Amino acid sequence: MTEDTTPPDSLPLAGVRVLEFTHMVMGPTCGMILADLGAEVIKVEPPGGDRTRRLPGLGIGFFRSFNRNKKSVVIDIASDEGAATAAELARQCDVVIENFRPGLMRERGLDYEALSREAPRLVYASHKGFLPGPYEKRLALDEVVQMMGGLSYMTGPEGRPLRAGTSVNDIMGGMFGAIGILAALRERDRTGRGQEVQSALFENCVFLSSQHMQQFAMTGEAPPPMPSRVSAWSVYDVFTLAGGEQLFIGAVSDKQFLTLCRVLEAPELAADPQLADNARRVAVRPQLLQRLGAILSNHRVAELTPKLEAAGIPYAPIVRPDQLMDDPHLRQSGGLVPMQNEEGGQSEAVLLPLLLNGRRPGVRRALPRVGEHTDEILAGLRLPAAA
Repeated sequence: MTEDTTPPDSLPLAGVRVLEFTHMVMGPTCGMILADLGAEVIKVEPPGGDRTRRLPGLGIGFFRSFNRNKKSVVIDIASDEGAATAAELARQCDVVIENFRPGLMRERGLDYEALSREAPRLVYASHKGFLPGPYEKRLALDEVVQMMGGLSYMTGPEGRPLRAGTSVNDIMGGMFGAIGILAALRERDRTGRGQEVQSALFENCVFLSSQHMQQFAMTGEAPPPMPSRVSAWSVYDVFTLAGGEQLFIGAVSDKQFLTLCRVLEAPELAADPQLADNARRVAVRPQLLQRLGAILSNHRVAELTPKLEAAGIPYAPIVRPDQLMDDPHLRQSGGLVPMQNEEGGQSEAVLLPLLLNGRRPGVRRALPRVGEHTDEILAGLRLPAAA
């Protein structure tokens, strides 16, 4: 494993201790962000381990993607002894994170109200489907709130709402949870008291859809789904090139359009008075795209993209996730690094998309095995773990 050599005590959250009761994506994302930034994150797993470790299909990568830089402790919080052990451990931490069904942590005596009585400095972050309100007792999934929150409607074509191709609300919900925790820790520096932070899938999705809500508020017209949208730019589409290859090209100014015409050696488009400015080009957009499509069908992606890049024209090949494993920018910029997984082999880890003092927060420890750190973490507690 290529480990991050940044001294742990030089990271922003060095000295912050986090106890994580989570599974799936939302809560683990929050904990991973804090861990990457230097916090000691202790993940509590049930006997046998977090079931997320064993998900099939599209869920197979969840655990390895969102649980690096953490320690694993096995505690059975369903038992009275285990719940007491977890509560004692929580009182020794700065932050508690959870994303279980509404009411479960209260049933175990591990909710904010119970823990904060003896630990008033505790910051407690709950990740739920909905913030308090009429929907708060509902169970939610990323796909559920995408349907409820406008995202699926806006993504698919008319009459065919389409789920986004990744767990956008789970991941962003974890991000907002981390933002709330950082704000609460900063406030604790001033007041000496912790607080409860809540992040929710539905509200996260509505935030993603807010630009379309404002569009309606300003125009009085319901926005059409993205495949049916009226584009603000004439050239902003995916084109099929020679050999069936696809390429997105965006020319969003008059200057870029003329440059594109020059790259494609299409002076007849540049000279056409109907295409003299963006407004006129948008008015005849279907015909323009047809003409461009005919020209581009004679070009190959490998031959055209260097010319577009040199000319400053926005473009993008249509890339599958598996192809990103060999992306030269990800590799050379340090955004994709090897990580020792829980089975002793190596996996590729995608790092947080940010720089701190010119460095990407990296992988400092191998992905934990189930209960790997139980003895280490529980050694100083007054109560034994019921594992």
